[in-house]
Amino acid sequence: MSNLLGSGCQFLEDVIAQAIDPEISIEEFLSFIKEFVHDDSTQTAVEEFKQCFLNQSNETLANVQGMMNIIYNSIYCVPF
Repeated sequence: MSNLLGSGCQFLEDVIAQAIDPEISIEEFLSFIKEFVHDDSTQTAVEEFKQCFLNQSNETLANVQGMMNIIYNSIYCVPF
């Protein structure tokens, strides 16, 4: 990710990276974003969101990261 221009929000990039990373458990992901999880329904949604990524192949996860790189390097992120 060294050549990325970035989204302008490092925390957002870190959340996306942790969501995509198959080595990060649901519990670790929840801990990382705990300040945004205020109730059971939000926790359930976050758990299901992370599980969706955990269910994907490494190839699919690499494609998601590639898509994020394209977005970060797009003209829309240049100002950031």
